[in-house]
Amino acid sequence: MYKGKKVIVVLPAYNAALTLKKTYQEIPFDLVDEVILCDDASKDNTAELARSIGIQHVIKHEQNKGYGGNQKTLYRKALELGGDIVIMLHPDYQYTPLLIPSMVNIIGDELYPVVLGSRILGMGALKGGMPMYKYIANRFLTFAQNLLINYKLSEYHTGYRAFSREVLEGINFEQNSDDFVFDNEMLSQIVFAGFDIAEVTCPTKYFEEASSINFRRSMKYGLGVLRVSIGHFFSRMGVVKLKMYRR
Repeated sequence: MYKGKKVIVVLPAYNAALTLKKTYQEIPFDLVDEVILCDDASKDNTAELARSIGIQHVIKHEQNKGYGGNQKTLYRKALELGGDIVIMLHPDYQYTPLLIPSMVNIIGDELYPVVLGSRILGMGALKGGMPMYKYIANRFLTFAQNLLINYKLSEYHTGYRAFSREVLEGINFEQNSDDFVFDNEMLSQIVFAGFDIAEVTCPTKYFEEASSINFRRSMKYGLGVLRVSIGHFFSRMGVVKLKMYRR
C-alpha cells in the first residue's frame, strides 16, 4: 500500500509467455499489493505460466475479446478488489515496471489522478527502436489530438498508464471499443470529465518478442483516433454529446 491506498497492477496479456516472467519479477512488491493478469485467449501458455510464477489473480478469456475488452475485464476486477491506484502495464517488457513507484507517488500524494509513461519525452521512443513510420504517425496524431481535444500531452498512444479509483469510477469505459482505440477513447473521456493528467519520461524497448500491430491495423487505429478526437471536439463545443461521455 501507499499511504493507506491499495495498489494494483493489471496486465493485459496475449501470447506473453516469453516476456511475462521478466516483467513480473521487476514489479516493486514493496508498493504493489496485488497483480491481476487477463489472458485474452492466448495461443501459448501465458495463463499457466502466470499461475506458476505466483500471480494472485489470473483471468482467462475463452474467446479473444480484443485489447480493449481485455482492459475492461481488468479494471472491473481491480475495482472489485478495492484498488485505489491501478497501473496498467503490458507484460511484453516494452515498458519498464521500475517506473511504478513514481506513478504511485504522483497519484498517492494526490498530485494528479492519472499518470502516463511517455515514450516521446526524452526521445525514449527512437532510442528504444520505435520504427520511424510509427514515430511520425505518433507525432502527427498527437498534434491533431492536442488541437481537437484541447489538452496538451506529449503522446496519447502509450500503453503505460496509472489511474486513481476516482477516475475509473468517473468515466464510462465500458462504453468504449474492444479494439486498440480503447486507449484513446479512455483518455478522451478522462479529459472530458475534467481530470488532469501527468506524464513521466519512460524508456521503451522494441524487440522481436514485444507486441506490435501491423501496418493495416495501425491504419485502422489511426483513423479511429481521429474519429474519437473529432467526436470529442464536437461534444466539447456542445454540438453533440456522445454516449461515451455520459455516466
